Amino acid sequence: MKEALQTNRRPRVGLFVTCLVDLFRPGVGFSTLRLLEDAGCDVSVPEGQSCCGQPAYNIGEKQGAAELARMTIGNFEKYDYVVAPSGSCAAMLKRHYPVLLKGDPAWELRAETFSRKVHELVSFLTDVMGVKSVDVKLKRRATYHDACSGLRELAISSQPRTLLATVKGLELVELNDAQACCGFGGTFSVNYGDLSNAILEKKVADVLDREPDLLIGGDLGCLMNIEGKLKRMGAQVEVRHVAEVLAGDVGQKLPQREG
Repeated sequence: MKEALQTNRRPRVGLFVTCLVDLFRPGVGFSTLRLLEDAGCDVSVPEGQSCCGQPAYNIGEKQGAAELARMTIGNFEKYDYVVAPSGSCAAMLKRHYPVLLKGDPAWELRAETFSRKVHELVSFLTDVMGVKSVDVKLKRRATYHDACSGLRELAISSQPRTLLATVKGLELVELNDAQACCGFGGTFSVNYGDLSNAILEKKVADVLDREPDLLIGGDLGCLMNIEGKLKRMGAQVEVRHVAEVLAGDVGQKLPQREG
């Protein structure tokens, strides 16, 4: 374990669920919770959590983003670790909160301290908790998409592949350009729709070229973007978050949010 807590008690983890997981794929949250508990963590999901502030931050609405940052830090700073099943949200909390709150005498140090506790899910399992394998069987041909934020801001690449390699029966084939953007980029896909779609078309063509029946990734925004395109094309490729695969939840009916 590279950064494991130096104590005999179970580490206390605050689970940052993310907006997309909460609203569109709550099953990812339950899979994440199970993986963290199986790794030996005591997990809490603070009720007061909201958006990480990335959409506001990316369009230059720094005041609104800073307010969300302060609220998030206040809700999560009591935990030993803060874990998110999303590279983009984790990067926002870890890399951008200290920048956003720099110069604020009441929050600058708190933001820096908080950022050191933040981890993306799979990198936390492997790099912090020392998880080397999962006891899951899944006979599928799959490929993996590396989301931009997790890859470029948090260096997440080998970690998911290490654990996926231990899933019995899973054949993991690499994309021709696994590190290429899917075209989502949050507000980028709204402001530059034509360019976003052109990037997405290249990504989907790469996916289909590998002939998988399962596409896996670590960021729900990317996965929803790619899945939407695949469905519009009539392609029969199932799209799942890596947490669902590692927790053994693929093959089950997706939990839906009530209401």
